Amino acid sequence: MELSAAIRARRSVRKFKKEIPVPAEHVRTMLEAAMMAPSALNTRPWEFYVVTDEATKQRLLQAHPACRLETAPLAIVVCGRPDKQPGRCHWPQDCGAAIENILLQALDLGYGSCWCGCYPTQPRTDDVQKVLGTTAVPVAIVAVGVPDESPAAKGFYDESAVTFIP
Repeated sequence: MELSAAIRARRSVRKFKKEIPVPAEHVRTMLEAAMMAPSALNTRPWEFYVVTDEATKQRLLQAHPACRLETAPLAIVVCGRPDKQPGRCHWPQDCGAAIENILLQALDLGYGSCWCGCYPTQPRTDDVQKVLGTTAVPVAIVAVGVPDESPAAKGFYDESAVTFIP
């Protein structure tokens, strides 16, 4: 898919065909895309947790009730590592760039996805950390799978949000 078309075609999908798994090679392709994202000083301050186990997805859903994991066959939890950027605080933006790459790569592979934010909401962040057994900071849970819905576009160009400075 051409990039401009992919950007405009991407939607937040909340219903998936649960019975269709995401193959390991597609998961790797999404993670590779995530790790190609820019990061401040190329510090790559992220970790990724790939969850396909139903029990763990249920625990993540309890930690983050608004996350759409009920039917998603795959969850990718993107966590930040502030310790990789001592004296800097760009890791949330860096993780956001990685998340967007996951969303676009998922679309290109034929999947739907939904970005479910964690950071900086408490106690959600702590609860997701406990599920994963990590000290890294959960920035988002990305639900991925074959879409079982076709949401309408919500994004649009809004000239009033733009200031041109000559």
